[in-house]
Amino acid sequence: MSREVRVRFAPSPTGALHIGGVRTALYNYLFAKKMGGKFLLRIEDTDQTRFVPGAEEYIKESLEWLGISPVESPWNPGDCGPYRQSERKAMYMQYALDLVEKGHAYYAFDTSEELEAMRERLTAARVVSPQYNSITRTQMKNSLTLPAEEVKARLASGEPYVIRVKIPRNEEVRLNDMIRGWVLVHSSTLDDKVLMKSDGMPTYHLANIVDDHLMTITHVIRGEEWLPSAPLHVLLYRFFGWEDTMPTFAHLPLLLKPDGNGKLSKRDGDKLGFPVFPLNWVDPFSGEKASGFREGGYLPDAFLNFLAFLGWNPGDERELFTLDELVEAFSVERIGKSGTKFDIAKAKWYNEQYLRTKPNSELVDFLTADAKAEGLEVPGDKVEAILNLVKGRVTFPADLWRESKFLISAPTEFDQDVAAKKWNADAAKLLGDYATALDVFEEAFDAATAKSLLESTAESAGIKLGKVMQAVRLAVTGMGGGPDLMEVFAILGTSEVAKRIRFALNTLTIVA
Repeated sequence: MSREVRVRFAPSPTGALHIGGVRTALYNYLFAKKMGGKFLLRIEDTDQTRFVPGAEEYIKESLEWLGISPVESPWNPGDCGPYRQSERKAMYMQYALDLVEKGHAYYAFDTSEELEAMRERLTAARVVSPQYNSITRTQMKNSLTLPAEEVKARLASGEPYVIRVKIPRNEEVRLNDMIRGWVLVHSSTLDDKVLMKSDGMPTYHLANIVDDHLMTITHVIRGEEWLPSAPLHVLLYRFFGWEDTMPTFAHLPLLLKPDGNGKLSKRDGDKLGFPVFPLNWVDPFSGEKASGFREGGYLPDAFLNFLAFLGWNPGDERELFTLDELVEAFSVERIGKSGTKFDIAKAKWYNEQYLRTKPNSELVDFLTADAKAEGLEVPGDKVEAILNLVKGRVTFPADLWRESKFLISAPTEFDQDVAAKKWNADAAKLLGDYATALDVFEEAFDAATAKSLLESTAESAGIKLGKVMQAVRLAVTGMGGGPDLMEVFAILGTSEVAKRIRFALNTLTIVA
């Protein structure tokens, strides 16, 4: 009988959740949903020296903002808890001792000075990567080299020790990765990693394997940086006798800097002018601030769509997907092996597409809230027309107000560069005539009639409309560019357009 698919996202609470971690969470979520399984979250906080207050809450809020919350987590526990490794501390030692008893692990009593001396000896002997391994362990102070009675005495006296895994000397370790295919590693390249630290806390390697087994995790989808550790994990499953329930692995490609040179780091974002975190973050120790996608004006569904394509593709030309559509289309096998460049321009493109296709009923709150912040109010009868006019020109929600503010608040200043080039006698003549015509215009005033009246006014004055159109825009909007001017006129109405023209005529100086 096939097991229920269960995947987990296992971040450490050491600061803000990097975009690479968010992508890992998303791929786990999509896979679980696609397979009818469950998505779990486990906080891996065994390294208490790196714990950062607020980091766990940040992870929770980030996933909630994106709509990919786990079904089991520290804040929504299931039957496999606790979901923080620090709360599972008591049980890890028994598993480490089990490995010692089976001959797959051993006690090591080496001091930090002795370990450093070992590394120096190996370095002097021109060993490229000094390791505590199947060869060097025979020269160190551990339960493999010390008499059994001495080991017991050291343990009984409370002497500090760690428990290390005993890596076989000459063996090929194999795993079949869902993305990379067969990965083969010779055990001679592996070191005897510490499983239990001297403070009684497990390392990532032990806790990770034990927790994945006890939480019945069927697939481990994680970043490429964990690929070098995978052979050790395969060995641990074998040492514990859990080979039949060992999860299937998938190691995701790196997210690269925009130029492709190296991994996108937490410090790259603000340095390069874009966020690399889902939400704003303030380091509680240093006070250092980092910007987030949410506060930068990115919509969660657009951000998810962008994120999904950082390493994965559906196999066709489609680029826009709802979350449900991503679930339907997703497959781990379509994730690439090589790193993916981070392209902020593409992130902005996705945001534009989602903003432009959203119904006005979902955009109106952005517009009215920003107007209110400036002490202004968008007339209810104009909201629909304003949104229709400007939403095709925006990238972020805040742009809606920036692009339409002139429709609510008449300009008091004018683009002087445009005025110097375009504000001339012909423009002033045409605008004066047009304002007079608007005063007595009694037909329904829409974009078509606004244009027809302007054209007939220009014709009567003997002025070529094309030569003065930018001046006309300047008079009514204060700017040299913007959305369709006749649509602007239709929204403002005859009296407001005429009023603005006369203000411009009285304010601007005609150039010769």
